[in-house]
Amino acid sequence: MVICKGDIMKVLFVSLGCDKNLVDSEVMLGMLADQGYQFTDDEAEAEAVVVNTCCFINDAKEESINTILEMAELKKTGQIRALVVTGCLAQRYCEEIRQEIPEVDAIVGTTAIESITQTLEEILKGKPENHLETLDKAPVGGRKRIVTTGGHYAYLKIAEGCDKHCTYCIIPKVRGNYRSVPMEQLLKEASELVAGGVKELILVAQETTLYGVDLYGEKRLPLLLRNLCRIEGLEWIRVLYCYPEEITEELIQVIGEEKKICHYLDIPIQSGSDAVLKRMGRRTDTAQIKAMVQRLREKIPDICIRTTLISGFPGETEEDHEKTMMFVDEMEFDRLGVFAYSEEEGTPAAQMPEQVPEEIKEQRRDEIMELQQEIAFDEADQMIGRRLKAMIEGKVADEDAYVARTYKDAPSVDGYLFVNTERQLMSGDFVDVVITGSNEYDLIGEIAAE
Repeated sequence: MVICKGDIMKVLFVSLGCDKNLVDSEVMLGMLADQGYQFTDDEAEAEAVVVNTCCFINDAKEESINTILEMAELKKTGQIRALVVTGCLAQRYCEEIRQEIPEVDAIVGTTAIESITQTLEEILKGKPENHLETLDKAPVGGRKRIVTTGGHYAYLKIAEGCDKHCTYCIIPKVRGNYRSVPMEQLLKEASELVAGGVKELILVAQETTLYGVDLYGEKRLPLLLRNLCRIEGLEWIRVLYCYPEEITEELIQVIGEEKKICHYLDIPIQSGSDAVLKRMGRRTDTAQIKAMVQRLREKIPDICIRTTLISGFPGETEEDHEKTMMFVDEMEFDRLGVFAYSEEEGTPAAQMPEQVPEEIKEQRRDEIMELQQEIAFDEADQMIGRRLKAMIEGKVADEDAYVARTYKDAPSVDGYLFVNTERQLMSGDFVDVVITGSNEYDLIGEIAAE
């Protein structure tokens, strides 16, 4: 039996990778829902599977491939009738996937997600087609989404692609150059998300700080933030992926002035060694990074700064690693994550001499994280006695306690605040909490007296 448009069909949707990829998944879910498709998390119920893949680092690539192979087994047995692969891995390795995994019916590229319903219809009619479009295609915002993050927070993707071309990164080859989403579309999308119950918007892009340069000839992230702050019912706005060289005085001023904007910035620096930063193709050195962090802390004293580092980049010496350790120790970043360098074919870094052995990459990663752990635990202890606004994430099973986040905590990457209370609270509620203790990266607190 051929299932055509309008018939009810259950789709299992698997979204892998970053929060930017998750937005694409939510947009595709919205399109499928509009055409009458239903969704399931149960493989036994699924009639079709869509896998939205990632290929940023080797671990993500392996997870994507393993997931596709797992779903291909369902196709072999006839349990599902359609298997579609989308996202970065699909864009980069379209031909390889089709040749090596013939159970995959169709590929949808990173700029062709609006073809997802058409793709499923073509498969079910026995005429599968791949959909890959130019990477220069203008991104579109304001489309209906099915929010999969619980409903009280959502990501707002403000741009596609990247122009930086860091030597380790494949993103420009799978996502294209930097293209901003028009502001009116973002404001429409944000308003609809808030009307649907979202209370925290998290702005994401490969780089948020350059927003608007390609469309308007100037950086318009500060104006976008001002406009988002006018949306009634929106409580928090959080900004991720700010490149240090692009942070302006205007942006710092807006973050400091607008009460809805969390005093939190994610600023990936990648290394504390100038020699390594140069080989990475980064646009800043450690002195410039230090000056920027100092300026942020001076202008916004309670700013929470998150960063990420890469350990074991090609040519990184033990001296380079020690410089990074000293830089981390000096800067005392509030939040920090470290990735062991992943060699990505097609990038300049993959061709560099002096590739660092895997065990040394991992050893250096662990040493940085041990240092950061001391910094983080000390900071958590210093939070005791402070009163903070927190968003409830959910209830702890069988306890009079809730899981929450403060302005210092982005979903999935940072810690939590555990709130002890007998009050009945709901996910998305905001409460004032007094911090009473800490447990490693997490805080413990109780509802503040009125």
